[in-house]
Amino acid sequence: MKKTFLAVVLALSPVAFGQQVEPAAHASGFTLDPPPLSPPSSAAAEKVEQKPSFFADDTSPGDASDTGEAANSEADLAKKLSNPVASLISVPFQSNFDFGGGTNNHAFRYTMNVQPVIPISLNDQFNLIVRVITPFIYQQEQFPGQQDNTGLGDTTPSFFLSPKKPIGGWIVGAGPVLLLPTATDTALGGEKWGIGPTIVVLQQKGPLTYGMLANHIWSFAGEDDRANVNRTFLQPFFAYNTKSGFGVTLQTESTYDWDAHQWTIPIGLFFSQVLKVGNQPIQISAGPRYYAEGPSGAPDWGFRIALTFLFPTK
Repeated sequence: MKKTFLAVVLALSPVAFGQQVEPAAHASGFTLDPPPLSPPSSAAAEKVEQKPSFFADDTSPGDASDTGEAANSEADLAKKLSNPVASLISVPFQSNFDFGGGTNNHAFRYTMNVQPVIPISLNDQFNLIVRVITPFIYQQEQFPGQQDNTGLGDTTPSFFLSPKKPIGGWIVGAGPVLLLPTATDTALGGEKWGIGPTIVVLQQKGPLTYGMLANHIWSFAGEDDRANVNRTFLQPFFAYNTKSGFGVTLQTESTYDWDAHQWTIPIGLFFSQVLKVGNQPIQISAGPRYYAEGPSGAPDWGFRIALTFLFPTK
């Protein structure tokens, strides 16, 4: 069964390079769709001189300005969340519950990923998207004699230089990714410093968003008695959103360890909804994950619940 799922994932992942399972999973939740607007009034159409903003404005590729959507509507915000390099400040709190791990296949692991995304406008042509993933982890003993562990994992900051306009219809971003040994317990991190390239490529057409986020990390310093890092992360994703801000996303968050010659492939199906609590827009999402492939002791299945706070920049 796992080999069958692996074949499906590899078929979805034509690129072989990429975001180490950002210490303890990622992802980014994604989503989308646009209701048409009535023609703007002449007053609204007038050009008004504005002072430049440090934060990128809400006109990233595929956003409402290009499609006629109401700026910062539920559908527009959902669409921006489907785009990892959109001009939208977001702060996701992502809870991952994994079951069936350890040598006895009964170990439980909980990972809370805090992963703020901050877009910075560099000029009229480019945004810099800063994405930092810091995991808080609790895991039961993975093998007999090991204690339960609780604490921070390793931190993964990514930096995407992204053109404000699509290139040939594709939204792209690329830059460096770092691995910082911030784990508070040796069982929760690799005690290695790492660096490598990261890239995201996607298209947004109507209610659909599809693409790939990827990176590769090599370790260059750290504790000599710990294993070197040489791994690729691949996150192909396909999202469909409705005009009400409801969305469905299918994605994998696959990691390949080149030294161990081992895939870890969790496949997730997530359902999301953008809404407002008072004046604060948020996205809630949830869904199951199945580990189609993994090393000995990897979980069999899991579940994700995420709450994302959204801060439109205009």
